[in-house]
Amino acid sequence: MIYALPWQKSETSINSSNFIHHHSSLCCIPEREREREMGKGGMSHGGGEGGENMAAWLLGVNNLKIQPFELPPLGPNDVRVRMKAVGICGSDVHYLKTMRCAHFIVKEPMVIGHECAGIIEEVGSEVKSLVVGDRVALEPGISCWRCDFCKGGRYNLCPDMKFFATPPVHGSLANQVVHPADLCFKLPDSVSLEEGAMCEPLSVGVHACRRAGIGPETNVLIMGAGPIGLVTMLAARAFGAPRIVIVDVDDHRLSVAKDLGADETVKVSTNIKDVSEEVSQINKVMGTGIDVTFDCAGFNKTMSTALDATRAGGKVCLVGMGHNEMTVPLTPAAAREVDIIGVFRYKNTWPLCLEFLRSGKIDVKPLITHRFGFSQKEVEEAFETSARGGNAIKVMFNL
Repeated sequence: MIYALPWQKSETSINSSNFIHHHSSLCCIPEREREREMGKGGMSHGGGEGGENMAAWLLGVNNLKIQPFELPPLGPNDVRVRMKAVGICGSDVHYLKTMRCAHFIVKEPMVIGHECAGIIEEVGSEVKSLVVGDRVALEPGISCWRCDFCKGGRYNLCPDMKFFATPPVHGSLANQVVHPADLCFKLPDSVSLEEGAMCEPLSVGVHACRRAGIGPETNVLIMGAGPIGLVTMLAARAFGAPRIVIVDVDDHRLSVAKDLGADETVKVSTNIKDVSEEVSQINKVMGTGIDVTFDCAGFNKTMSTALDATRAGGKVCLVGMGHNEMTVPLTPAAAREVDIIGVFRYKNTWPLCLEFLRSGKIDVKPLITHRFGFSQKEVEEAFETSARGGNAIKVMFNL
């Protein structure tokens, strides 16, 4: 992905771990299929509290408008969900600012949002697992279940994935949405709707930890203390990582990381020439070999640092996608047999995320720094708050 955003400190700022992996390959969808698949949103006859179903529509650069959202009727295996909590992801902000993210381009008005939870209002005729009134977290991607990736269990790589708010598929910042019941996960009584919405970003960290094989003997370095870096840190600790060091350019985010349980933090620069000195500092602070590094930013500098800092025989897991192309010291890393692992979204993570939240092994509540309602003014303010960064980590809508 290409991110050169006005609110970033520089093109190598690792605070952009907000901006990640949320946009899978999407085949062209026939018109009749798009009517069925794009509009996974409200019932055409129902919506707000006693009124029309309204949603936040992306109409152009810096142009979000709350407008009616008329969508297909409930299918036999679908549920209708009243949205109660929707978080803003960096990819949502990127669409608002540029109308594109990587090779996905918004060519027509699109409902935004994909981190969400709500309350079941209607169930399809074949749905047995959920009832009206259940509180649920929604996994936002609908895969085909026919391709080799889906049949092999790696459905996150499905080339025909239909994912909330990845053009041309509409998202979930709306009064109501319709979604497959098997992608709606009932919340434990002790888990709030906001925490349910946080299962989506947390899933990225959980999937990354699974891919990298994190356990009680894995010492972890994390590049980037943005939302994804922080949830990856929380997930790594829940998986048993005994020592975690996190790196960023921003003092505030490092203090948040420390408060959330990082063993040590290291402030770095945006200058690629500082890599060697900073690697020495990172290794000194870690005090032992770095088994796995998660690059939650994905820039030349962060990836170069990750490859150099990780011990021989270790792993570097690329989570963030700040730069679409990088120039990194690959040959020296290969000579030390450092494995590079790719991460794209997640698969089968919601049950584990909910168990981590229920048991208290992970607490995502401190990540939610700003809350807004669902009015035109508040939607605009919320996105500007998220775009500015500063003290904002996760901005949440309460509908």
